[in-house]
Amino acid sequence: MQEERRSISSYRDLVVWNAAVDLAVNCYDITTRFPAHELYGMTSQIRRSSTSIAANIAEGHGRESTGAFIQFLRIAQGSLKELETHMVISGRVGLIGQQEMDDILMKASHIGKMLRSMTRSLQRRTS
Repeated sequence: MQEERRSISSYRDLVVWNAAVDLAVNCYDITTRFPAHELYGMTSQIRRSSTSIAANIAEGHGRESTGAFIQFLRIAQGSLKELETHMVISGRVGLIGQQEMDDILMKASHIGKMLRSMTRSLQRRTS
């Protein structure tokens, strides 16, 4: 059976954008349990990097240029790696448990694969 392809009329239609938003919401939930003294430290860093992923996907899509979109997908990939690093550090210093860290890293890995796949697909279209 052939999979039906949906039309993409907005960044909100992108599976990767929706996954990135879900990840950011997860990160907000996790950081609400961080100590108050981390508000301007790790809490802020995790929230900023997690929201930056979806925001860069949206901004790139809105540029209406394939080259610009690819560049913003790369920036989103960088924010994703930044988030992964913050999560590993948070785990090592005891701000989050191993299971919570593994869950976020698994979701991040999945999003990273989608970003790379989308980037390659767009690059093939421009060559």
